Parts: sequence; C-alpha cells; structure tokens
Amino acid sequence: MSASHSGRAALVTGGSGGIGRAICRRLASDGAFVAVHYFRGEAAAREVVDQIERDGGKAIAVRGDISDYDDAEAIVEEVLANAGRLDILVNNSGITRNQLIMKMTDSDWLDVMRVNFGGVFNGTRAACAALARQDGAAIVNVSSVMGERAWIGASAYAASKAAINSFTRASALEFARFGIRVNAVLPGFVETELIADVLTASAGDGVLGQVPIAGATRPDEVAELVSFLAAPHSEHLSGATIPIDGMSGGVLMLGKPLKKNARR
Repeated sequence: MSASHSGRAALVTGGSGGIGRAICRRLASDGAFVAVHYFRGEAAAREVVDQIERDGGKAIAVRGDISDYDDAEAIVEEVLANAGRLDILVNNSGITRNQLIMKMTDSDWLDVMRVNFGGVFNGTRAACAALARQDGAAIVNVSSVMGERAWIGASAYAASKAAINSFTRASALEFARFGIRVNAVLPGFVETELIADVLTASAGDGVLGQVPIAGATRPDEVAELVSFLAAPHSEHLSGATIPIDGMSGGVLMLGKPLKKNARR
C-alpha cells in the first residue's frame, strides 16, 4: 500500500459490503480518513470501521438514504464535521430489482433509478462545493459494464448504469474548472453478494467460462483502481469510464436474470 491519500478524507457510499468494503479499506490503507456510508447495514458498516481502525486507519460510519437529497447533504455535513474536509467521493451505492420489462413494476424501476443514478447525482451535488475547496479532489463513480451491454431481466440496472456513465462525462467537463476530476469504474462479474447466485449456481460456471480472463473480478482489484483514480497524481485523468471486467463486456451480450433483489 502507499501514502497517496495521507491527510485526505473520503466518503464511500454503500461502503458496508462487497465492493464498497474493499474500497473503504483500500483508501484507509493508503492514508485517507474514510466515512463508511450505509443505509440499512449498520452492523456491517461498524465492522468495516473496526477493521480499518485495527489496521491503524481512521474511519467513521455515516447513515443516510442517498436516494434523498436532504439525506445526502446531511451525510456530507457529518463527514465535514468529523474530518474537516472532503477530498474524495466514491459513489458506490447500488441495488438491483431484476425483472423482465413486461413484468416490471413502477416501484422496481423507480427504486433502481433513485438509488443507482439518483444516488450518484445526489452525492455529487451535495459534495461538490466541499470538494472544490481541496486541491486534487476526485469523484469516482462505481458503474458497471452492464451500462454498455445487455442482460436479460436487468433493463433497469443497465439503464441506471448507462446514465451514470453519461453523467460521469458531463460532470467531469463541468467540474474541471473547479479542479475536481470525475471518473467511473465499470466492473463486470465481481465476487460479491450482489451476484452470488450467478457465481455459485451451476449455471455460473458457464457464464464465467465465457470471460476471456478467467474467473470473477476480486473486490480488491476494483478498490485498487478506485484508489488510483482518486489519487492527486492522476491529475489529467478525468471523464473516463474504465472497464475492470476480465473482458466480459466484450463477449457477453445476453444472459439469465440475476437475483431479483439485492443491495450493496
């Protein structure tokens, strides 16, 4: 690990499990004070904080509904009250409500849009003023390769991630004058509870067998890329949407629906 984020403060939404947990631990090990955001997973968030502190880092757990702008503002204010600054925002919160379009309910569609894309917008809007006060500030959006590919039953998820990709490019252009860089990482099949059924079911071998670089992506691989993108030395890297998927996006266009309800 490095000291690339020494003296800096980071907010990671959806930081209580899966990819978020790995990102929190990586940023902390690289020297950042980390705010571990959660909505329902308080015990898991506290566990992440405890792990970071046992490893010699500094962290707090922060609760709020990132799909609500007032909550997003309160989350940022709590981070500022504890850290005195905000240098890094990682918009990682995400849910799935997978269903065929003809069977999808209004609430399923809106839930995914409000959390996945709405959470990115709310977090970015709430944090941008604080970020603009720091040199080398960065936003990293955790999107998905599904934002550029198709998956049966995942129209809402894919659409929300495609919106994140476009928003990443637009916000990077808008915030460049304030010294805030914005990038997105696009994971494919990552070893998390979000797609545990795909990775463990009998059909999982068939899906992962199609990935050119064998196997699922590890959460710590995604976390390492996020830390790199957030580091001050990446000063001319902005507006990028970077796949980290073992090239799965290059070969997978269709598939079986993922677990109907999941949250990270």
